[in-house]
This record gives sequence, C-alpha cells and structure tokens, in this order.
Amino acid sequence: MTTLRMAAVAAPFGRDLEAGFALVAQLVDAARADGVRLLALPEAALGGYLANLDGDAEGPPALDADGPEIRRLSTLAGDMVVCAGFCEAAGDARYNSVVCVNGDGVLGRHRKVHQPLSEDASYAAGDRFAAFDTPVGRLGMMICYDKAFPESARALALDGAEIAVCVSAWPGSRTRPAADLADDRWTRRFDLFDRARALENQMVWLSANQSGTFGDLRFVASAKVVDPGGEVLATTGVAAGMAVAELDVREALATARRSMAHLRDRRPSAYLAPAP
Repeated sequence: MTTLRMAAVAAPFGRDLEAGFALVAQLVDAARADGVRLLALPEAALGGYLANLDGDAEGPPALDADGPEIRRLSTLAGDMVVCAGFCEAAGDARYNSVVCVNGDGVLGRHRKVHQPLSEDASYAAGDRFAAFDTPVGRLGMMICYDKAFPESARALALDGAEIAVCVSAWPGSRTRPAADLADDRWTRRFDLFDRARALENQMVWLSANQSGTFGDLRFVASAKVVDPGGEVLATTGVAAGMAVAELDVREALATARRSMAHLRDRRPSAYLAPAP
C-alpha cells in the first residue's frame, strides 16, 4: 500500500506579490512538516483575484509562465508537488491560469475555460482540459467555475487523471448573502460541485479556495479533500486553513470502480446531441 498525504488550502491572497510569496512559503513549510506531498493553493494565489465580478480595470499582475515568479514557486515547492493560480501573460492576452510545479520545474498548466459574469473582460478563455503525469500520480487541474460543468472533470477523468485539483476564488452570494457563510447558498453550491464531480468520475478531488475578503468579494473558503465515493475526508469549513488527508489513491480508485464503474459503464453513443 502506497499512501499519498495531500492538502488543499483556504487562504487570503491579495495584490502584494511579496506578501503572497511569504504566505506561500509559510503554507509550504507547514505542509512539508506534516508530511504532505501534494499541496493545492487557491486561484490567483500569486497576485490576487479580481476586485469584483463586474469588471476590474486594474486586475492582478500578469506573470510569464516561464518567468521568475513561477521559478520561485518551483524552488519553494522543492520535493513537493504544488499547484497555484496566477494571471498568465501571453502576448497581449491574459489568462486566469493554474500551474503545477515541483523543484524540477513546471509539471502542468491549465487556463480557465469557463468565465462567469464579466470575467471575460479581464481574461481570455482557455480551450482544453488535459491530464499530466507527476511524481504523485496523474493529475488534472481546473479553475473555479470550470467545475460547474460536468464535462470539465469528465474530460480529465477520461484522460486518466487519478486526482483532480480545482483551485478557486469562489465568493459567497451577492444577491442573497447569508450572515454566516456556512449557511450561504453559494457555499452549498461550492461543496455540492466538489462532491458530485468526485463521485461521478470516481476520482480523488482536491479543492482549494480563497478565504477572507478582497474588493467586493467575500470568499467561502471550504477547502477540502474528497474521496472517489464523494465523501469529504477533510475540510477547513468556511475559515482559512489547510485540509489534510492521506489516501492510497490507486487502491481507492480501484475499490470505487470495482462494481459500479462510472467511466467503464458509459454509453457515449447515447449522448450525441440530436440533429437540428
């Protein structure tokens, strides 16, 4: 039996890159001391998210995917595998991206495909979901609103992802906010998507999220680790923290898929859209 100790973080990250890196270093050190080998940090961990969802003229600092900030993240990761969100510069375009690194460099990268409200005023959209191999197993990544679309996680599962890492800056409801985030309907949606995507694809799910407030947004935190049966193994609740769990990933996947194997039992020919 080979177990993997993994963790998902809920923490506040803002525009100050140096402050952000100080927090990343603190979280990485704490995770390493606890034996964590895979760590998921939130969306926009490097440079912060948008100040609101109606269009942020300033936006976060745009970073080169091969630039010094990502190399710095890689150095901090060392022998761990670390996923973190950032604003990616690509010529004149900007992408809401997540990168997966260890001390050897970049292992994988994903550009957010699905864009809520006015996010497309600040970012271009990605166009694919792809899994990739890492020292801790085959991973797939997505960002926040991506998980509201079943096809996102299914594409990763069909590409062999054993673990999905979803990084978010998921806020509480703006129209009917609850005084207690634990009672907020957007918190319930966040948690529901995490459990459903893990269960329907019978995969391990790490969900990281921003916490606290930034601009007009109040984030729901709720970082968690979910097993292939949709059971929450660890969660921060609606507070900042680190959800840590240990699991034999291969054994957990084999057990979940032994009898009712959702990927095996698919009927793709029945899913074709009807002709117009």
